Amino acid sequence: MDTVTQEQAVAATPLARDERARFFAAAPFGGLECLTATFRSHRYAPHAHETYAVGAVLAGCETFSSRRGRGYAGPGELVFMNPHEVHDGAPYDGGYAYRMSYPSIETLSTIAVEVSGRSNLGTPYFPEPVVRDPAGFSLFVEAHLALQEGDDALKGAELLYRFLSLAVVRHARLPAHEPGREHGPVARVRTLLAERFAEPLTLEELAAEAGLSRHHLIRAFARETGMTPHAFLVNRRINAAEALLRTGLSPAEVAQATGFADQSHLTRAFKARRGVTPGAYRMAFAR
Repeated sequence: MDTVTQEQAVAATPLARDERARFFAAAPFGGLECLTATFRSHRYAPHAHETYAVGAVLAGCETFSSRRGRGYAGPGELVFMNPHEVHDGAPYDGGYAYRMSYPSIETLSTIAVEVSGRSNLGTPYFPEPVVRDPAGFSLFVEAHLALQEGDDALKGAELLYRFLSLAVVRHARLPAHEPGREHGPVARVRTLLAERFAEPLTLEELAAEAGLSRHHLIRAFARETGMTPHAFLVNRRINAAEALLRTGLSPAEVAQATGFADQSHLTRAFKARRGVTPGAYRMAFAR
């Protein structure tokens, strides 16, 4: 059977009025194809992808068949389809809502090498099409939402990388190599983040600065600082924003100066960490 993209698979059957499907290409991971959808009656014809299909069911229940048999995926469960695996899909008992991503073989193979520290593992394979993993589910949904919002590329990339790293260990059952402490490399990345906080830095740039794999960097950085690289970067931006707000600059000006996508992006991050909006913080220092 020829492989198709997920967009082609959805388009093969028109959606009903009460159904929706939105595709978006996430900038990290080579423009990763992603889908968020709610289906009440839409049924997929049997098809296969060149990529993996990895996602999470948010509500309702999806049923599908593949060479591994008939499966059912309900709320809070993760779904894994391997490349070239023929499968269908249909609502069960009223429909379902889900979020999906379609990472390439190259993407997951590279992550498997970085996580395991071994290059002879072959292509990752997920033996179970449906798994219950609360931590993995939450991490995937958070990553998918961040990629869909698109206002913080490093956040989406870091979250999805963390999820895929977890997935290949827990659910493709590959060995994990626990990195040691890396004082020098972490210090270099901290300096880079502190000095270039207003720039749109990527996970790949940070890993190159450290001379470590992405997996090694994230875990070593968190061990040394108590935060992931993205969390450290946002904290640095908030500190810089506070200083500029105290000078009287508007939140919009501050957002532009500190690397946030726009004023609303700054406001969400600022309020989550300081309990007040940037505007309220600025007014407290008004003369």
